[in-house]
Amino acid sequence: MISVISFLAGTMLSVLWLLIRWLRWRRVLFLLASLVTAIALFYAEEDWRGHHAWEQFKRAEEAKGEHFDWASVVPPPVPDDQNFALTPVVASSYGQVLDRTGREIQPRNDKLVNRLWMPFYTDSGPHSADITTNGLSNWTLGKRTDLTAFQRYYRAMAVDTNQFPVPPQPQTPAADVLLAWSRYDATIEELRQAALLPYSRFPLEYDKVGSGNISLPYLPFLNSGAKLLCLRATAELQTGGSDQSLADLQLVQRLTDSIRPQPLIVSHLIRIVMVQYMLQPVWEGLADHRWSELQLAGLDAGLAKLDFLTDYKQSLRAYRAYMTVMIDYLRRHPGEYNRLSNYNFPNSSVHSGSEFITSLLMRGHLVPSGWFDQNQVRCDRTLDEFYLTVADDKTHTVTPALVRQGDGLVEAELQRPGPFNLMEFNVLQRMGKTARSFAWAQCSVDQARVAIGLERYRLAQGWYPDALAALAPKYLEQVPNDVIGGRPLHYRLTEDGQFVLYSVGWNETDDGGVVALTPGSTPQQDPSQGDWVWRYPQK
Repeated sequence: MISVISFLAGTMLSVLWLLIRWLRWRRVLFLLASLVTAIALFYAEEDWRGHHAWEQFKRAEEAKGEHFDWASVVPPPVPDDQNFALTPVVASSYGQVLDRTGREIQPRNDKLVNRLWMPFYTDSGPHSADITTNGLSNWTLGKRTDLTAFQRYYRAMAVDTNQFPVPPQPQTPAADVLLAWSRYDATIEELRQAALLPYSRFPLEYDKVGSGNISLPYLPFLNSGAKLLCLRATAELQTGGSDQSLADLQLVQRLTDSIRPQPLIVSHLIRIVMVQYMLQPVWEGLADHRWSELQLAGLDAGLAKLDFLTDYKQSLRAYRAYMTVMIDYLRRHPGEYNRLSNYNFPNSSVHSGSEFITSLLMRGHLVPSGWFDQNQVRCDRTLDEFYLTVADDKTHTVTPALVRQGDGLVEAELQRPGPFNLMEFNVLQRMGKTARSFAWAQCSVDQARVAIGLERYRLAQGWYPDALAALAPKYLEQVPNDVIGGRPLHYRLTEDGQFVLYSVGWNETDDGGVVALTPGSTPQQDPSQGDWVWRYPQK
């Protein structure tokens, strides 16, 4: 009897345990199913919210005439036989890695000689430190080009190599360096003939821009070639060859124009650097009164074509289209986030916590598609409200305060990372410096044109005018105002018979024509502080 009771009790306990176990697993399965459903609903809801927000924003912007289509900013094809970028001398700057359609060459064509690579010194050669310390000029600091440093360098090199020709006996520094650079005469003349072609469209695979695989191998060589031409123009001025100097500066401007159609901010930033090279011999020729009236008119006509404020707005609109392509690519390939981040922002200083969270979510493919749309809206709205409107190409002005507001907003977002600002800092972190670079470039061009007008007035009258208004309309159709704020540029005559011309600069404060310097052994102008000044060395 006891055994039967024990058996029945055991059986009941077993059944009860199995029932409880079955109910527990059923609950677990129910909970799992509920969780999966909740996650699916969460992703569906986030995707819908994001898509709706993006479509609503895009429709509103397109109604104002804005575009987000990358194809709309890609330069149209041009005839091959009229394309400066496809001429043999220019194509040699990228032909090792790209073919005429922009496709990468595998393996590299190392047999092709890059004729645009025209180095004028090496970092490791004798007296190279002399060139970098004393030889290279900087008009923003009132520093002339010291061609004696180059002369010493080439004569010292001649002991061990015949890379640069030198005369048996030293001539003037300008004559010696022109002889040294004569090794590039044939290339420069071929480049000059190529510059006569009316169009320039470099072969790029624009459809790869979102994946970060687009290559721009020719930019550094155009940049270095422009620097050599500007140094040559300075030497030509010193030997009395102002016509040759003007021709070289016009060739430099053609090089800068050749990359203007590209819808990439980096191309325009390189153009800005090249124009600063060009202004150095212009500045030195004005300081030494080496330009004739006819040459001054030609220089002004070339500079008048440069409109960096319009270029800024166009490049930012292209950047917005680029962001659309890049974010869509990341939506489909989130694991590419780290590579693309390093490609687009190699010197990024992103907050480690925000970057870690973003990278983790991307690598795990855990980001809802709608979050990409929300990030797109956030980036585009900030770009529109602060960075795109900072430059007014109609009034020819820039408002730095808007940039500071935008930079402050982006920095604040960095401190509180969330799902809708995962990419905001990476995408917008350099916009403030970009806006400042374009503003400084336009201000430099405006100051150069005013200085040319002042020199033309001096040639006609024998002295500089008391006020800039005297330049219009004979020497300038209209005297440009200060790009920063739109007030008149500051101008005053000095006791040595010269003048000081300056903008209040990025800090929007009149510092009396004082240039702020960066710290270090070789200080440079700090464009974020002080005034932006055009001043000649004291006599």
